[in-house]
Amino acid sequence: MVPKLILASSSPFRRMLMQNAGLAFDAHAAQIDERAVEAPLERAGATPDTVALVLAKAKAKEVSDRFPACFVIGSDQTMSLGPQTFHKPKDMADAVNHLRVLSGKTHRLNSAIAIAYGGDIVWEHVSHADLTMRLLTTDFIARHLNRVGERALGSVGAYQLEGEGLQLFSRIDGDYFTILGLPMLPLLEKLRELGAIDA
Repeated sequence: MVPKLILASSSPFRRMLMQNAGLAFDAHAAQIDERAVEAPLERAGATPDTVALVLAKAKAKEVSDRFPACFVIGSDQTMSLGPQTFHKPKDMADAVNHLRVLSGKTHRLNSAIAIAYGGDIVWEHVSHADLTMRLLTTDFIARHLNRVGERALGSVGAYQLEGEGLQLFSRIDGDYFTILGLPMLPLLEKLRELGAIDA
């Protein structure tokens, strides 16, 4: 019998991507303190790719330790502008600051995935998307955040590209799945290779 799949995430967007691809899976959020994992990496000057990958592997491994007979998919995403790594805004004032800093510039989303089986990482991958935000006025930022409300706090960039956040951009280089934080094409290819899904 083929081991079942588990998505180590509570993200509704990641679950939706898996469901839309026709995958049968369970979802169990990893029980890790992400900030505690991130902090020493950032102090050591780790790249945004490394931070995302370490977190994706930590999530996959924690859930795999609980469900060793399943293929467990862990994922994480960081956002970077040059050397600066961004985190989810703490409050609406922080969201305003995020959008001011990103306005008129190109930032990068770094989406990492890892697959664990039997408590061991069997595969890891990082995909990138580069997003260019148009120049935003202070008044527009205020109106935009007033419309989207607290949803702005749920994303590292203070926007949801699958919603009104799309209006903030002038150019996007990268695939939709990477932007939503789960690069589906390389993931599906690996799951087929592992015999975890129908090939």
